[in-house]
Amino acid sequence: MGIELPFLGVILSLAFAWATGVYPGGIIVPSYLVLFLRDPERIVGTLVAGLLTMAAYRLASRWLILFGRRRFAFLVLAGALWAAAGGGVLPFLFPASVEYRVIGWVIPGLIAHHMDRQGAVVTTAALVTATVALGFIGRLFGMA
Repeated sequence: MGIELPFLGVILSLAFAWATGVYPGGIIVPSYLVLFLRDPERIVGTLVAGLLTMAAYRLASRWLILFGRRRFAFLVLAGALWAAAGGGVLPFLFPASVEYRVIGWVIPGLIAHHMDRQGAVVTTAALVTATVALGFIGRLFGMA
C-alpha cells in the first residue's frame, strides 16, 4: 500500500462531508483509521481518547476562555496528552492495555473537535461509516 488509500480517504471524507453535511471526525481521520482496521483495539483506544479529550475540554471551559483557535489548540494538546498517557502510563499500570494504544497524537483532538461541534454519536457514526467504506474500497481494488 502506497499513498493511494490515504489519498482516496481524503477524497472520500470530502465527498461524505459534502453529501451529508457531517464531517467524519476530520478530513484526514478516516485515512489514518483505515490503516488499523486489522487492529480494532487501537481504533477503540483512539475513540476513547477523543471522548476523554472532549470531556476535558468541557470541564476546562468552565474556567478558561476557549473559543476559536485557543479551543482547537486546547483540543489537540489535550488529545496528545491522552495519547501519551495511553502509550506510556496505562501499559505500566495495566499490562493488558497495550492493545488499546492511541493512533497518532493529533487524531484524538480532531475527533474531539468534531464531537463537540456535531455530537459524539453523529461524529462516531460518520467516522465508522467513512472508515468502513474506505476499507471496503481499498480491499475491492487491492489497496489494503
